[in-house]
Amino acid sequence: MQEYSSSVASSLPQLPKAPTGIEGLDEITEGGLPKGRPTLICGSAGCGKTLMGIEFLVRGIQDYNEPGVLMAFEETGDELAANVASLGFDLKDLQARKMLRVDHVHVDRSEIEETGEYDLEGLFIRLGHAIDSIGAKRVVLDTIEALFSGFPNQAVLRSEIRRLFRWLKDKGVTTVITAERGDGTLTRQGLEEYVSDCVILLDNRVIDQITTRRLRIVKYRGSTHGTNEYPYLISEDGIAVLPVTSLRLDHEVSDEVDSSGVPALDEMFGRRGFYHGSSVLITGTAGTAKTTLGAAFAQEVCKQGKRCLMFVFEESPQQLIRNMRSVGIDLQPLIEQGLLRIEASRPTVNGLERHLVTIHRLVREFKPSAVVIDPISNLISVGNINEVRSMLTRLIDYLKVNNITALFTALINTRYNQSEMTEEGVSSLVDTWISVRDLEGIGERNRGLSILKSRGMAHSNQVREFVVTERGVELLDVVVGPTGIVTGASRLTQQLQQHAQALAAQQETDRRDRELERRRRVLEANIANLRTEFESVEEELRQINTEEQNRQQTLSSGNERIAAANPPRYNAPSAGENNK
Repeated sequence: MQEYSSSVASSLPQLPKAPTGIEGLDEITEGGLPKGRPTLICGSAGCGKTLMGIEFLVRGIQDYNEPGVLMAFEETGDELAANVASLGFDLKDLQARKMLRVDHVHVDRSEIEETGEYDLEGLFIRLGHAIDSIGAKRVVLDTIEALFSGFPNQAVLRSEIRRLFRWLKDKGVTTVITAERGDGTLTRQGLEEYVSDCVILLDNRVIDQITTRRLRIVKYRGSTHGTNEYPYLISEDGIAVLPVTSLRLDHEVSDEVDSSGVPALDEMFGRRGFYHGSSVLITGTAGTAKTTLGAAFAQEVCKQGKRCLMFVFEESPQQLIRNMRSVGIDLQPLIEQGLLRIEASRPTVNGLERHLVTIHRLVREFKPSAVVIDPISNLISVGNINEVRSMLTRLIDYLKVNNITALFTALINTRYNQSEMTEEGVSSLVDTWISVRDLEGIGERNRGLSILKSRGMAHSNQVREFVVTERGVELLDVVVGPTGIVTGASRLTQQLQQHAQALAAQQETDRRDRELERRRRVLEANIANLRTEFESVEEELRQINTEEQNRQQTLSSGNERIAAANPPRYNAPSAGENNK
């Protein structure tokens, strides 16, 4: 159904749009401002209305080769050029190249004599000449209140406003008109927002002593658009609007796996690490080695020849390097090789949006393979839970779209035994959640680690005790006692007991082996004695047989001699016997 709706929407005619070139604004307007139509930008003082209009012109010239006209009613051309020079916008150069026309119109109500019908015909002629002289495609009028200050008659004022907007439409130029916000209305006159095809509202608010600028598209005729409030910043690169990126969740994924930097921890994952481009959250109480685990991951990424960007909110880079060196993690060589970059600042130095823009800028400049932020829970000091969650959602989406592995650490609130940025925060957004916590025993505290979730791969369900040594983080083997897994001194006691039991069992086995050997020797001795006795009897019987044979032979030989000495005698037959 969704694919069908998308195909139908893509086949329908789309409203022509003029890209602004302003980061994020084209995304939430789905392509830019209505081409050939007027757009109203309204807001209170300090919102950046003039700057947004000028950047619209400059980006149009630089990126889309569309000349523009800037007609200002409050500041001169030199003043405007000086104001935006720090952003890299050279208005004088653009004017010299005939790509930009800046015209300052001074309107002083005291100099206006209202004789009959006063109108803007002279302005139309002046603006039309400026447009035609350079073939302008874009026009900015800043600000409309100064233009209409000479109209005391409200009926004439409304008529002239409508005529101005109609004239701009007929001229076919994409126009941005800035206006001051009124009391209870979007503009001072309360009419401009009704005759404009697109209305963008800028707001500059202060919450808990922190300034936040927000943008909202009030209306956009003929086009869908983002309807939420979006934070935006004015930085050295101009205006940056921060919409939620990748709302459709259609970014590419990778089957590549990144090591955690702790071999035993990798063994707890079915794929021996995290998926590259995924997001990892490490939560725990203070002192549970969250920063150490983050530094170990950063070191492992750099060892693979990839770049890693670290943001730390609690330590300076020098302090972090010193502390990590004490546990066998030397970050200094990685920094010197250009593989690791550490950015450290207090969260309260900037608002949430400024932090987000800073991360975006450094990611674009450094092009890291992984980003570590330690800890995200400190951001609570510059915003509430919802604001921090929104900021982190945008950050996670941005890093996923760019296929960058993100590792966050968060501090657990020990009072409520829950993390300020897990259940209420980003635990449901991340792909892997690792919990490190204290395992309190009798008179001691130990550290334990467990994997609460890891999307897309099997993982261990054990709670593993670990220690931080001179060689880094080491996970200890699981020891099971009578009541379950034991740690610390109980673990050592259990190991000693197991060792003693193993030793006793070995000693018993050795004793049995010795007893068996003794019995074997006794049996062999008995067997030898019996064999000797048997041989004696056998020898005696053999002697008797020999003697009997000799006796028989002797007897037989004597009989033969006797028979030979006494041959048999034969008598002569008698006469009577012969006659028969």
